This record gives sequence, C-alpha cells and structure tokens, in this order.
Amino acid sequence: MIPDLKPPDSLHLRAAEGWIGLDDSSSANDELEQISPTGRVHPDVLQLRWRICAKAEKWDACLDLATVLTAMTPQRRFGWVHRAHALDKLGRTQEAKDLLLSVVSDFESTATVAFHLARYCCRLGQPDEAMRWLEQAVAAADDPEELLRLRKRVLEDPALEPLRHRL
Repeated sequence: MIPDLKPPDSLHLRAAEGWIGLDDSSSANDELEQISPTGRVHPDVLQLRWRICAKAEKWDACLDLATVLTAMTPQRRFGWVHRAHALDKLGRTQEAKDLLLSVVSDFESTATVAFHLARYCCRLGQPDEAMRWLEQAVAAADDPEELLRLRKRVLEDPALEPLRHRL
C-alpha cells in the first residue's frame, strides 16, 4: 500500500489539481515542482504529471509515466488506461488494445476499460467487437450518472463514429 502524501507535498498536489481544473498546466507544473524529491514519485503526483503531459500532447512522456504507474500501482486502472491511450496517440493502437485485453479481467466491474477497448476496436476496423465492448461498458456502468457520462462520451468520441448508426 502506498502511503498518502503528507503536507506540504499534499498541499502542493491539491493546488496543482486546482490549476489543472482551471486549465492552467504551467501553474500546475510549478506546484508539482515544489513537491519534495521523494514526493514527486508518488502515484498521485505522477498521475497529475501525466495529465499535464497529455494536455501538451507529449505522448512519449505520457507512455513513460503510465508505464511507471502500472508497475507501481497495478491495481489502479489509471495507469493501464492511460498507457493504452498514449500508445494509441503514438499510432500503436493494436498495442493499446492488447494491453487492455491483458488486464480487462482485473477491471470487469468498471465501464472504463471496456469503453476504451470499444474505441480501439473501432479504430482498428473491428465494429462488431467494438459493439460488444461498448455493450459491456454500458452493462458495467453502475449508477445513472455514470451511464449518462458514458452515453455522452459515446456520442462525442470521433473514434466511435462507426457505431453510432447501431446505437
């Protein structure tokens, strides 16, 4: 089990999260730089750093960060999903799909992994498999709010365009 960050590191992390919420990656990064060297490798800090790199479309850095996160916290889906996302952004969609297939049984109770598998299947020209994953994602959505967020993502995600006529 990874211990929680302690002040002042936890305060800098919260401040960085606030800056991200305000769409100010530069200020968020400045806050992360004030975290102690040992705190900078905490999974929560690495997750936020991933978000900053993704905003800047630094996909190689995102891949490196997510790879570290999957090793440090394999029980958290964040590292797996975001590692796959970085692979996809780097044009390695089959690898992204294979990665999530390797862990899907660990996260069956969540809609997130199935949703991303549907996206990658669409991008790979596999609409029938994509539809099965999308149906699994809908089935795994465990509350009405999550289901509404999922439906909105499906309707807005360009990768899922090939499925819209089937919905």
